Amino acid sequence: MWSAEFQGEVVRRTEPILTFRTALSAFRILSDRMKFPELLPIPDEVLQIAQRLESAGYETWCVGGAIRDTLLGLENHDFDLTTAAPPEEVRRLFKRTVPVGIEHGTVAVLDARGRPHEVTTFRKDIQTDGRHAVVRFGVSLMDDLARRDFTINAIAYHPIRCEWRDPFTGAGDLERRIIRSVGDPNRRFQEDYLRILRALRFSARFEFRIDERTLEAATANVQGLSQLSAERVRDEWFKGIETAKRVSKLVRLWVDVGAARIWLPEIRTPGQGTRETGNVDQLPRDPVLVTAFLASDPASLLTRLKCSNRDIERGRAIGRWRDDYPDPEHLPEVRTWLSRVGEYADDLLALPPVRAAPLSLLPKIVHAIRSAKDPLAHPDLAVKGDDLIAAGVRPGPEVGETLQRLLVEVLEDPSRNTKQYLLSRV
Repeated sequence: MWSAEFQGEVVRRTEPILTFRTALSAFRILSDRMKFPELLPIPDEVLQIAQRLESAGYETWCVGGAIRDTLLGLENHDFDLTTAAPPEEVRRLFKRTVPVGIEHGTVAVLDARGRPHEVTTFRKDIQTDGRHAVVRFGVSLMDDLARRDFTINAIAYHPIRCEWRDPFTGAGDLERRIIRSVGDPNRRFQEDYLRILRALRFSARFEFRIDERTLEAATANVQGLSQLSAERVRDEWFKGIETAKRVSKLVRLWVDVGAARIWLPEIRTPGQGTRETGNVDQLPRDPVLVTAFLASDPASLLTRLKCSNRDIERGRAIGRWRDDYPDPEHLPEVRTWLSRVGEYADDLLALPPVRAAPLSLLPKIVHAIRSAKDPLAHPDLAVKGDDLIAAGVRPGPEVGETLQRLLVEVLEDPSRNTKQYLLSRV
């Protein structure tokens, strides 16, 4: 039981629920002193959904990442629910729903402010191929928890009765900072090979150790990753970059397990190329930028991951220009470089080489050039194509060639960017 002092800060079961932020702050006070808190702060919108389902006779529990993160003291508003109610019954009970994963029993219920809250029917996998699963509804909470990937994600909390279910001792693994599969790890990974990448992501995010048997099974089953769609792998890799405490650890895990060999063969690790993987921790958490920095051929890697054309071209530009920086002390050279790299200049300025001498002055020089609004491209010139034609330049490719020659002169000396001077050069 909680102390009287703590009871004054959070609600009792029979009292109205405090705001999520207030309750979470109160919960953190004792989170280090007990295995499970007697009351978990659940957002009012989620509690109302659970009460509606329970009132209709359907057992409903909070599960998943929000439970895990809250037990770790991390603020989380995205509470998922699992329920005995079939998907069609969930849609009948609530006016505003979206069938986000109806074949797997998931329905998003929209609250009064239009925010979605996922409600998934208790389910059990009856057939899997490593990519997709055929599920059966009408099972118990225990069946539902038993099909989950890791013990830290297989903890359930009843928001009405304030009860806990932790059949696979996930709370103990949270305390010991371990990623461990539910049941047989080989079976878990063979049900969905993406779970291998999820194990790596969770390990890098929380800086948890992967259980020995789980890690061995991940390595033994890594070839199954080749069966996954590029989109699923890309989303997992990008999410890992965004959430890892140290991206260098994420990269090392992908390499050590063998996942990089299958999906990211262009990734350069220590001893390969000119950059140490540790430098990646200096970068902004931009998945495309990080991937391009790590890859020997960024465009090829991003193409394999089925990224957008824009992201692929961005990676291609980073790969092309990352070893070709101007001398910061030579302004014409810097202006010419900015003209060539165009919109990708900021990506290149974010890379580790710019942080060390002699390139460390480059960001300040670029800022000064931009502040002065020095001309850097054809549209910035004081003359246009029509001006050149009127001056006697033949229409066609010769106009573009002349504009380029004039731009070169202006990059050398921006004061030359006057109509009179440029036409005199024509």
